[in-house]
Amino acid sequence: MMKKRVLVTGSSRGIGKAIALRLATDGWDVAVHFHERAQAAEEVVQLLGDRAAGVYEANLGDVKLARKLVSRVVKDGPLHAVVNNAGVYVTMDFAGCSDASFDAALSRCMTVNFESPAWIVREASQHFIKNGGGTVVNVCSRVGHRGEPGAAFYSASKAALLNLTKALAAEQAKENVRHFAIAPGWVNTAMARDGMGDREAEILASIPLGRMASPEDCAAAVSFLVRDDAAYMSGNVIDINGASYLR
Repeated sequence: MMKKRVLVTGSSRGIGKAIALRLATDGWDVAVHFHERAQAAEEVVQLLGDRAAGVYEANLGDVKLARKLVSRVVKDGPLHAVVNNAGVYVTMDFAGCSDASFDAALSRCMTVNFESPAWIVREASQHFIKNGGGTVVNVCSRVGHRGEPGAAFYSASKAALLNLTKALAAEQAKENVRHFAIAPGWVNTAMARDGMGDREAEILASIPLGRMASPEDCAAAVSFLVRDDAAYMSGNVIDINGASYLR
C-alpha cells in the first residue's frame, strides 16, 4: 500500500493504543494523541518505532484545542485517516444529583465524546476533500444504541456520534470521504473496569460469548474499515459486544 498516515486520538492506552499498534503493523504511519499521560504516549511511540508519525497533546475537554489538533498534525505531513477514540465515561443519578453535578456531567460528556470529535471530523474532512479522500472511524459504544441506566449523558453523546457518522457518510460520499463507527460493549480496559465496579460476574453472565472484548478485538475491526478492501463501504457501524446486544 502507499504510505498513509492516521491520527488516533486517545492512543496512549486501552483501545486507542491497540488501534495504533495494529495500524502500524498494517503499514500505517501513526500520529499519537494524548492528554495528561505523556509517559504512556512516549511508550507507545517507542513501540511504534519507525511507524510513529508525531505525538500530540490536546485536552479534548476544550473544543478550541480540539479544533487545532488536526491542523497541527497536518502541518507535519499529509493525513489519510482519523480514528476518534478518546472519550470519557461519566455516571450520574439523572434526577437525584445536584444541579452542579448534572451540569458538569452534561458538559464533560458532550464536549469530550461529541463536540470535540465533531470538530476533529470537520477539520479532517476538509483536508481529505482537498486531497482526494480519506476515512474516519468513530469509536462509539453499544449504549449509543440502547442507552444505559446511570450513564444517560454518556449514552446520549455516543448516540449523537453514531448518527453524525451516518449523516456524514451520505453527505461526503461523493467527495470520497468514508465514515464508519465501531460500537463496543464491555472492553477489558482500565476505564471499563472503573465503570463496572463489583459487577464483573453479572456482566460476564450477560455476554453470550462469555468474555469481554479485548482492545485488540476493537483494533481488528478498525483495521478492516480503513483498508482499501472496504472501499465500497461507508456509514457502517460494527458492533463488538459478544452477541450481548443484537440490532
